[in-house]
Amino acid sequence: MSEIAVDRGLRVCVVESLTSGRLANTVGAGEDAGTWFAGGIVAYLTDVKERVLGVTPGTDPCSVSCAQQLASGGLELFDADICVSTTGVGGPGPDGGHPPGTVHLGWATREGLGHRSLALTGDPGEVIDEATAAAVRLLAFHLESVRPVGPRRS
Repeated sequence: MSEIAVDRGLRVCVVESLTSGRLANTVGAGEDAGTWFAGGIVAYLTDVKERVLGVTPGTDPCSVSCAQQLASGGLELFDADICVSTTGVGGPGPDGGHPPGTVHLGWATREGLGHRSLALTGDPGEVIDEATAAAVRLLAFHLESVRPVGPRRS
C-alpha cells in the first residue's frame, strides 16, 4: 500500500466510527506514511458525522449509506484521492436494531464510491480487529485502481 501511494503521489485518509482510531493507527504505521497518509477522523456521535462529514440527518449510523457518506465526506475533508470508512456494531449486544458484528465499510475516490458489508462474530475486540483488517484490505484493493488527479496540492 505504501509503495503504491508513494509511487503515484496519492493521498489516503480514513474515517472511523466502529474502529475508534485503530484503522488510522494501522494505516499510519505504513512506510513513509508522512508523505501519503493525509490523516483520519474518529466520529462516534451522529451530530459530528453530520456536521463535520456531511452525513445526511436521519441516516442510520449503522448502514451502507452512512459508510459511503463517511468515506465521501472524508475524501473532501482531507482533499484525498481515496478514503475508507468503518461503522457498525461491535457488541456485545445489539444497537439500534442491528445485531453485534454488523459492520459496514465504505470507500470513496474521485471516480466513485462503494461499500462492503460484514457480519462478524466474536467479542467486541475481535469484531474491531477483524473490521480493521477488512478495511485495510479494502483500502489496498481500491488503491490499486486510483490514479492521481493532477498536480499535488500545495
